[in-house]
Amino acid sequence: MANQNEISRRRTFAIIAHPDAGKTSLTEKLLLFGGQIQVAGAVKSNKIKKSATSDWMEIEKQRGISVTTSVMEFDYLDYKINILDTPGHQDFAEDTYRTLTAVDSVIIVVDGAKGVETQTRKLMEVCRMRNTPVIIFVNKMDREGKDPFDLLDELEEELMIKVRPLTWPIEQGARFKGVYNIYEKKLDLFQPSKQVVTEKIEVDINSEQLDQQIGTTLADKLRSDLELIEGVYPELDNKEYLDGHTAPVFFGSALNNFGVQELLNCFVEIAPSPRPIEAVEREVEPEEPKFTGFIFKITANIDPNHRSCVAFCKICSGKFTRNAPYYHVRHGKTMRFSSPTQFMAQRKTTVDEAYAGDIIGLPDNGTFKIGDTLTEGELLHFKGLPSFSPEMFKYIENADPMKQKQLAKGIDQLMDEGVAQLFVNQFNGRKIIGTVGQLQFEVIQYRLLNEYNASCRWEPVSLYKACWIESDDAAELEAFKKRKYQYMAKDREGRDVFLADSGYVLQMAQIDFKNIRFHFSSEF
Repeated sequence: MANQNEISRRRTFAIIAHPDAGKTSLTEKLLLFGGQIQVAGAVKSNKIKKSATSDWMEIEKQRGISVTTSVMEFDYLDYKINILDTPGHQDFAEDTYRTLTAVDSVIIVVDGAKGVETQTRKLMEVCRMRNTPVIIFVNKMDREGKDPFDLLDELEEELMIKVRPLTWPIEQGARFKGVYNIYEKKLDLFQPSKQVVTEKIEVDINSEQLDQQIGTTLADKLRSDLELIEGVYPELDNKEYLDGHTAPVFFGSALNNFGVQELLNCFVEIAPSPRPIEAVEREVEPEEPKFTGFIFKITANIDPNHRSCVAFCKICSGKFTRNAPYYHVRHGKTMRFSSPTQFMAQRKTTVDEAYAGDIIGLPDNGTFKIGDTLTEGELLHFKGLPSFSPEMFKYIENADPMKQKQLAKGIDQLMDEGVAQLFVNQFNGRKIIGTVGQLQFEVIQYRLLNEYNASCRWEPVSLYKACWIESDDAAELEAFKKRKYQYMAKDREGRDVFLADSGYVLQMAQIDFKNIRFHFSSEF
């Protein structure tokens, strides 16, 4: 029964958004409420600008963007909360897609002035595919932005989901007075402060007290807005939210610490505790007594002083105990973990036990790949951790002949992390790196130099798309490989990959070779 209680108090979610919508600021403020940090990263102290707590990689601090998903956990009220702060930049979308397989719900941050942006749409598609429950936080209300009703229409239209506001803004920009909390029936008045939490006043919406607090004009406008909301948007139905059909909407300003606690209080109440997860063999329930979990992310060099990799494991069922024997399904062998960790971004602590819904870090010296499963002996394979076909390609060459070993090790570990994909051309044996965006090449080059002391240079290669090929007709597959010999490569698993140099060539290949299946994601 203890297991059951532990599982039901867990909330594991990701924060996703377009770059610059204020995702990392929101993460920090949630940690502030969880008592995990005393001062947020945006605060300038002693003229030294601290960077955000969840951005710990050197390159993230320089660029001011998140490059990799970071995992943080804290206790709030009676709940244990696991947050995954994901990169918003589209060049790192794959890391974000994989993270979404490990969470039970999602908070989407939308910039009040810009509304829904491309990256938000894409991420929402992934949530829709998995029916992940979504809460929307409209940020930057202390700046001039769109009309809140227009924003709600835009959210419904662009994200294809019904919305229901649970807080409502009173003015915005310089005139921003605060929000009325529809969920708790309280008025929250705004005082711009990055450190202090604002006061809340319980008011009857129809009383004169409201007029005294915000003035008659605004009070009348608020009453008519709320009337309109009640008329247009049905009450929040919890089942609709949990099924991923309705998204509650909150308004606030993460930087100024405003509207965040309302979001958190409502979130812990309505968000789902760990949910069943589909494996190839069967559905795994979180309440099952036996431990199961899968690796959804690998990060090298969290601590630059120790060249160590950490594999992030999402626990799907049962209880994980330190030093207990667990079965690594792909290797078919039993392993024990003496120092499993839980994270507060870069700070980590050793854990003795963890339950379904938790995310733990396991020390990894090359034993894990993304998608690996750990169980108490059962043969299970969790699905839904794809690699997508890259859109940009470059040859990677060693720029320092003395550092061949370091380069090979660095490339290997970064590819294990899923930063990019490596293909070896069968024609000339050269290594090709495929990525989703240009920025990834810079990150790889930077990290190889700073973490592995290996310098590389890029050489252009003109390719359109990589696709995995397979066929039941061995002779046709052989004929295809002979004809396209120059464009054939192997991925790290040794699977055949066709590197098409143009859309036309790919189309013709699909027409000429009817019995060959072309796949644009590595999961088939």
